[in-house]
Amino acid sequence: MQVTLDLPEELLQYFDMDHLSREILEALAVQAYQAEKITSAEVGRILGLPSRWAVDAFLKQYHADLHYDDTDLESDRETLRQLRTN
Repeated sequence: MQVTLDLPEELLQYFDMDHLSREILEALAVQAYQAEKITSAEVGRILGLPSRWAVDAFLKQYHADLHYDDTDLESDRETLRQLRTN
């Protein structure tokens, strides 16, 4: 989908026009992730990042905290317990 934006010159002076489209895409992906509209896996797919680690590094660069709560931790602990007993 193509979107047209009217941006003030005052703002545009701070950006490299050759990379503006990518910067906007990244900013939207970070915003959607922080608002919990998309997952980290979706961030990776949207931005074409090669691995989960690349996604984590990208999100860290933008100070976007990873969504990981007590439920996720307990799920990971249970998976680890199962792997150790097999």
